[in-house]
Amino acid sequence: MLPRHFTEEQTLFRSAYRRFLAEEVVPHMERFRDQGIVDRAIFQKAGEQGFLMVWPDEAYGGMGDYDIRWEQVIIEELAYARASDWFGSLHSRIVGPYITRFGSKEQQDRYMPAAVKGDVILAIAMTEPDAGSNLAGMRTTAVEEGDYWRINGQKTYISNGINCDLVIVAAKTDPQNNPHAMTLFLVESGFEGFERGRNLKKLGLKAQDTAELFFNDCKVPKANVLGEVHKGFYYLMEGLAEERLLGAIGYLAGAQLSWDLTAQFVKEREVFGKPLAHMQNTQFKMAELRTELDICQTFIDQCTLAFNRGELSAADAAKAKLKTSELQQQVADEGLQLHGGAGFMDEYPISRQCADAKIATIYAGSSEIMKLIIGRDCLGDDYSPFNTRNF
Repeated sequence: MLPRHFTEEQTLFRSAYRRFLAEEVVPHMERFRDQGIVDRAIFQKAGEQGFLMVWPDEAYGGMGDYDIRWEQVIIEELAYARASDWFGSLHSRIVGPYITRFGSKEQQDRYMPAAVKGDVILAIAMTEPDAGSNLAGMRTTAVEEGDYWRINGQKTYISNGINCDLVIVAAKTDPQNNPHAMTLFLVESGFEGFERGRNLKKLGLKAQDTAELFFNDCKVPKANVLGEVHKGFYYLMEGLAEERLLGAIGYLAGAQLSWDLTAQFVKEREVFGKPLAHMQNTQFKMAELRTELDICQTFIDQCTLAFNRGELSAADAAKAKLKTSELQQQVADEGLQLHGGAGFMDEYPISRQCADAKIATIYAGSSEIMKLIIGRDCLGDDYSPFNTRNF
C-alpha cells in the first residue's frame, strides 16, 4: 500500500490511543455487548486522557486542531481493537461540531467543556419510524409558546440514545407551509416530556446502545434552539458529508481487519495436507480483496485531505460511503466463506465482523441514496428520479 501521510504527532497519538483501548476498553467489550451498552465511565476515562474530543478549542479542553485525521486515527484503532461498537466518534465528531458550528457562544460555553470531559454524552435524533433518509417525511413538530418550544413526536434507532445527556433533536417548525422548515433543539435528559424507550436489540454492534426517544409536549427553552429557526434542514445537510466520510473511514478499517483475520486463518488452516493459503482460489480471492482495499484506502486518505481543505463535495463523500460500506460487507463475507464452518462460530471474530458490517450500507444514507446523489452529480438533476436534496 502507498505511504499514508500522518504527522509525527498523529502517529504518536495512534500508539497512545491503541494502548488506552487495550487497557481500558477491550477487556470490557464482551460485558458491554452482553449488557447492550458501554459504561459511561469509558467516555469519562477517554476524556480524562484527551482521547474523546481532540478538535475543540483549548478553552474547552481540546487541542484546537480541526484536522480530521485525528479522528481517522481514533476510528481506525477502534476497528483494529474490535471495539467499533463503542460510538465515541458519534459523540465527538458527528454531534459535537453541530454545537460549535451553529451554536451560540453561551451554548458552547455551557455544553462543550463537559462534552470534552465525557461528563455529558451527546446524541442526535433525526430518524423516525416513517422517515429515515427522507428527512422531508419527518413528523416530529415543535410549536412556539412564550419562552418555550413544545416538541411532540418520536425518534428511533438513535445511537447513544440510552447513555445521552444531551440530544440534538430535529423537528418541523412550519409543517403546513414548508416541509423543509426544520429547527434543531438542544434537549437535555431531564427536560419535561422527554422519555427514552427501550434499548433496541440488534443484529450487530451489540455494545452500542440504540434507543427510541419520545417527546410528549416536551418543553424546550428558547435558549436551547440551535442556530436559526427553520434552518435545521440545511444544517443537517451540511453535516452529512463529514458524517459519511467518518463512516467510510470506519467501514474501510473494519474491512481491513476482516482481511487480516482471514489472512491469518488461511495461513494456519490446513486442507489436504497443506495450508489453505497455498490454494490458488484462496490466493486469487485474497489478492482481489487486497487490491480493492489498497485502492480504497488511497481514495479515503485523499478525501480526508480534501475535507481539511474545505473541498470535499457531497458527491465524493457519497462515493466514499457507498464503496467502503459495500466493501466492508464483501470482505467480511468472503472471509467467512474462507473460514468454512469455523466462520459461523461466534468464537471466531469473522462471524461478528459479518454481523457488524450489515448496517454500514443502511445508516447515514443507504447505498441506494448514495447512488442517487452520485448519479445526480455526474448526470445532472434531470436524470434523478426525484430530488435527492431531500436526503
